Amino acid sequence: MEFREIVQSIQPLAEEQFQLLNGICEVIEVPKNKVFIEADKHSHYLYFQKEGICRIYYNKMEKEVVLGFTFPGEALISLNSYILQQPGYENFQALEDSQLYRLAIKELEELYSTHIEIANWGRRLAELEGLKIEDRLMLRLFKSSKESYEELLKKAPNITNRIKLGYIASYLGITQVTLSRIRGIRK
Repeated sequence: MEFREIVQSIQPLAEEQFQLLNGICEVIEVPKNKVFIEADKHSHYLYFQKEGICRIYYNKMEKEVVLGFTFPGEALISLNSYILQQPGYENFQALEDSQLYRLAIKELEELYSTHIEIANWGRRLAELEGLKIEDRLMLRLFKSSKESYEELLKKAPNITNRIKLGYIASYLGITQVTLSRIRGIRK
């Protein structure tokens, strides 16, 4: 997905403001399995998925708990680092060779301080990321595993061909055996 398309989907910007954001953006290659935002470390960058799939997870008692997956067009951001300039609790890992747009948070904050339109764009980005967290919480609290799985398939129909079933089960908060049963019922 192109950077312009991602930026404008968050909140439309005039060409001049877009070019300022584009000027601090770089495309990076992230190899499969690479963790590029680490828990307990301050992330100095905000990323957007250009190509590939990534997962967001944290470690709990020597077990990885998957919080979510990102697909082209989505932000990859540790909100603790972005908002509070503190280490985050989550890891971000490429599940396949990926291309990401990377923006230095420090440079972004400089644009925020001098361009109200870009500051409003950044506020909207933070709001949308907050809503994603709320959606994940609602998924766990109020939806059955089957409903959650169906929603995931709507978002990414071929996900089971690209992501380990153990990761999907962890995301849904179920065992792989239960996931296999859900998948069996669907067929």
